[in-house]
Amino acid sequence: MVSLNKQKFFFFYPDCREVIIRPNSIEHAYLAVLDEDLQTAEKIFLSIDSPRAIWGRVLLAVFRGYLDKYPTFFQIRNFLEIDLDFLLKNEKLDYVEQVLGCLEIFADINQETYKFAARVMYVNNLLSASYNYMQKSKEIYYNDAELHFMLAQYYMRVHDYEEAYFAIKECLKFIPEYYPALQIKHKIEEMEI
Repeated sequence: MVSLNKQKFFFFYPDCREVIIRPNSIEHAYLAVLDEDLQTAEKIFLSIDSPRAIWGRVLLAVFRGYLDKYPTFFQIRNFLEIDLDFLLKNEKLDYVEQVLGCLEIFADINQETYKFAARVMYVNNLLSASYNYMQKSKEIYYNDAELHFMLAQYYMRVHDYEEAYFAIKECLKFIPEYYPALQIKHKIEEMEI
């Protein structure tokens, strides 16, 4: 089994020192990915019949640069964001680049793909990339209230309050009673921009 410095790697918990990984489990496959042992990861993913394992096989194909099986709408929705964040936090930048290179293909399957990537970039303080993916997402599906909420958060963070106000008003057009958006709107209005 892969042996990693548990104080350095990220495995979905703030403190991974106590994480126990069962052999031939999904977690074991992901540790093999971190160790760049894609052959072991594939063997494990193939031995497990679950949506997560099927997505894992798609992800391995992405890493290898050849998609022989496309993910489903739900696989992208359920796993893309989690795994992109996992790879970024573990500094697997080559794999991150491979995944980002497939976003256009994934967006043909799930129109929220760029929004998922944008959220990961935002959470990881990659603001320019986050903004670029939000703009791509807006081109595909403008009427996404969550996207406009994310844009408002981005603009607030970079102190562009006029754009933040516009974005939050767009969000509220689609979900008028969305409480977090109403809070941001109120906060901006108190600034008297």
